[in-house]
Amino acid sequence: MDKKAFERPYIKKLQAGMPSKFGMKPQVEPLTHIDDNGVADLIGEFGSPLFVISEKTIRETYKKAKHAFTTRYPKVQFAWSYKTNYLDAVCRVFHSEGSWAEVVSGFEYDKALLNGVKGSQIIFNGPDKTDEDLKKAVENDSLIHIDHFDEMYAILALSETLGKKPKVAIRVNMDTGVYPMWDRFGFNYENGDAWDAINRIMINEKLELVGLHAHIGTYMMTANTYKIAALKLADLAYGIEKKYGAHIKYIDVGGGFASQNTLKGAYYPGTDTTPSFSEYAEAISSAILNSNLDPRSLPTLILETGRALVDDAGYLLGTVIANKRLSSGNRATIVDVGVNLLFTSFWYAHEVYPAAPVSEHLEETTLYGPLCMNIDVLREAIAFPLLKKGDHFVVKRIGAYNMTQWMQFITLRPNVVMIDTEGRPHVIRKREEMENIRGQEQIPAHLA
Repeated sequence: MDKKAFERPYIKKLQAGMPSKFGMKPQVEPLTHIDDNGVADLIGEFGSPLFVISEKTIRETYKKAKHAFTTRYPKVQFAWSYKTNYLDAVCRVFHSEGSWAEVVSGFEYDKALLNGVKGSQIIFNGPDKTDEDLKKAVENDSLIHIDHFDEMYAILALSETLGKKPKVAIRVNMDTGVYPMWDRFGFNYENGDAWDAINRIMINEKLELVGLHAHIGTYMMTANTYKIAALKLADLAYGIEKKYGAHIKYIDVGGGFASQNTLKGAYYPGTDTTPSFSEYAEAISSAILNSNLDPRSLPTLILETGRALVDDAGYLLGTVIANKRLSSGNRATIVDVGVNLLFTSFWYAHEVYPAAPVSEHLEETTLYGPLCMNIDVLREAIAFPLLKKGDHFVVKRIGAYNMTQWMQFITLRPNVVMIDTEGRPHVIRKREEMENIRGQEQIPAHLA
């Protein structure tokens, strides 16, 4: 029998009341397996740290979201947000489920083409589209969402050069009652810029206005904001019908749906406060259906949902490096996962679990990463069991943004594994090696 780890004696104050009316779990349950794969086995085979993505969870979440919208609105199309997670294997899972691609750069546009997405099923957003990017998008019949007037003029010039009529939409920003308002991108609804853009497109007749688009913000915790946005987009579409006799083919309400992660400083966990797909769907669909738009030619509803579709499918596995006491006497646990890999730890209080059964004794702990920078903190304070050097842990809900916003800083980036629907793990991005970094460098002759 293995010798049990020593636990120092402690005094625990008994309290009748708890910080929340729902109480607090007295111990942390371990997360030992992901889709029937042992955490220790995964780390043993693929190393630590390790990103793990569950294909099964992606498909189940996508089907749940699609069902919520298609049961409430007759024409729905999802477009996978590449910036949320543009690993090819992840993108191809969404495309195999019927999702188009939504991209915000020439790099992402090329990735979508290489993943087999038809040009006509790529939505091109963002303020920085080069003339070469726009030329490629026009030639491939992609849907170009115009962000500003300079971009509109560039597309008009291309239409003459290429002899084609580009398919465009305008991005509209608006007041939905949430502040600060996202007014950096697109044309404003309230001050008339949106109508100015619409009129220039319609009167010029060199561009085909096929859609209206809004992306009102990120991690939106109330579905009513989308109802306001959908109403205003429907109002613009109805105005175009009345003024020009033209029907808008789609209304794109963007992304921004919240995942079930908990924001730092939130009183209740995200699992209790985040709107469901059904709530978002109810708000958006009712706004369009109850508008003045002709019910016989309703526009397609496009959704660019990213975070809410992939966050739950992602896990980050790691290993404890050491424990120490801070000058305050508080315990600190140092792990091999830093903010260079877990960028979202700056705004989420991520759920962290031991990967094996542990003691019931919990102590307030600060979880530090391995980087030589003071801001490398995964959790400022978390009630956590004592994990020893070499013990493993799991961070949940990290599928969104961490594999696109990660940094090659101080450490090399690790393997990313996808567990398929049969429970088999596959490396979908190999760990970086020194040559991956040095191969891009060049040394001047005088330093050779």
